Amino acid sequence: MATLCRPAIAVPEHVITMEQTLDLARETHADHPQRELVLRLIRNTGVRTRHLVQPIEETLRHPGFEARNRLYEAEAKIRVPEVVRRALAHAEAEPADIDLIVYVSCTGFMMPSLTAWLINTLGFRSETRQLPIAQLGCAAGGAAINRAHDFCTAYPDANVLIVSCEFCSLCYQPTDIGVGSLLSNGLFGDAVSAAVVRGRGGTGMRLERNGSHLVPDTEDWISYAVRDTGFHFLLDKRVPGTMEMLAPVLQDLVDLHGWSVPAMDFFIVHAGGPRILDDLCHFLNLPPEMFRYSRATLTERGNIASSVVFDALARLFDDGGAADSAQGLIAGFGPGITAEVAVGTWAAGGERPGSRERIDREPAASVALSG
Repeated sequence: MATLCRPAIAVPEHVITMEQTLDLARETHADHPQRELVLRLIRNTGVRTRHLVQPIEETLRHPGFEARNRLYEAEAKIRVPEVVRRALAHAEAEPADIDLIVYVSCTGFMMPSLTAWLINTLGFRSETRQLPIAQLGCAAGGAAINRAHDFCTAYPDANVLIVSCEFCSLCYQPTDIGVGSLLSNGLFGDAVSAAVVRGRGGTGMRLERNGSHLVPDTEDWISYAVRDTGFHFLLDKRVPGTMEMLAPVLQDLVDLHGWSVPAMDFFIVHAGGPRILDDLCHFLNLPPEMFRYSRATLTERGNIASSVVFDALARLFDDGGAADSAQGLIAGFGPGITAEVAVGTWAAGGERPGSRERIDREPAASVALSG
């Protein structure tokens, strides 16, 4: 059974505090008719610090989409290898053990994907499968875990490397002055993360069932407008209330697996903002403590898009992990409105990855994508 091992996380060295963010908002938008509302919304995020791939002075400049995308590629190639090596070490795996690389990012564009560069640079086999996911936004962290689970269900001896690279600050648009855009300027941060899903053995979350859900007729609630100046983030004012629609999705998957939400031991969910966590507590009837790792990520790093679930999971590991066979849930939320959810039990440890001949066999005869 596939096991999601300990993630590796890295954040850039440039830090901006909430106080600095509020000061910048006051100075930059002194005449904005809704400035006080924007300032209040930023305060309410609870984001104390964020990490940026450039100093704030450079972040606030816009040299054009081409220059920004070049920076995205350069910084990805500088920062991703180190987290990949640490994630492999956490999983007691080598590059030759990896059969699929899933690369998720919504903040820059490369073709070929960074997966090709990783294979050529870090010693992965030429036969390694590649799966870039670019258009699921913050939900892509959960989607990457679920697609890795699906692959390991089809190929039980396989191992999958997941890489998330999110430089949200490179999407800053100085001409976007809507309330949603200004709020996002005080919410999103930058991070790189990686984790291995092992088909056999490993310490971490043993993935047992996964599912996806699209809320009908919400396509324009979270989106990008692609213009000459790059990606322009569009956020509908109804987005903070989406947990009323998505909490039942989490509940249904847990019920389908024969478990009970109140009896579960840990929850790792995408923290797009504090209301998501508050509403999940309300609609699932759970104490705030159950989402403490996700809230810590939001407080210390902001919304780091698809990397949130890996950062929050790493905090669970830092806290000593969970008891063997403890029941848990991981969920990512993003554009669509989309939810990607997985449930499983904690595995205290196991065997090393198997031999290289495994992936040459046919996939398992019965593959249930939902577990």
